[in-house]
Amino acid sequence: MTGGQLMAAAERKLGAFWSMTRSQVYRELPALAEAGYVKLGKPGPRSSQPYSITPAGKRVFLRWLAEPPGRDAVRNPVALRVAFGSQHTSAQLRDLYNTATEYHNDALAVARDAAKESKKDGDDFGAAALEFAVSYHKAALAWLKAAPAK
Repeated sequence: MTGGQLMAAAERKLGAFWSMTRSQVYRELPALAEAGYVKLGKPGPRSSQPYSITPAGKRVFLRWLAEPPGRDAVRNPVALRVAFGSQHTSAQLRDLYNTATEYHNDALAVARDAAKESKKDGDDFGAAALEFAVSYHKAALAWLKAAPAK
C-alpha cells in the first residue's frame, strides 16, 4: 500500500479511537524501510510509493503486540477548559458545550457505523475496539449534559 492507502485503511480501522496524521505515516515509512521492516515496491501512478511489510517487520509487529500497552494518556481540551470554567462567561461555556456536544454526536454516529460494518465483515476484534469509541462518545455526551453552567 502507498502512504495514502495506509492512512485511509488506518483511519477506517483505528480512527475512531486513535489519532494519527498523514505526516506521521509519511515520516515513519522511510524509517521503517531503513530498519528493514517494510520494503518499497515499484513506483505507481504520480510517483506513488507502495510499501509491503517484510518478515522482519511482521516479527517486530507481533513482538510489539505482546508488550504491555502502557497507560492511557487522557488529554481532553474541553475538560481542560471546564477546569477553568469560573473564568468563562455563561455564553462561552454554552458555546463550548454545544460545540463539544455536536462533535461527540457526529463522532458517535461514525463510530457506531464503523463498528456495525466491522461486525458485518466478521471482524469481531475490530468491532470491539470501535465499541470503545462508541462508549467514549456516549460517556462524553453524558458528562457534557451534567457539566456545570453559570
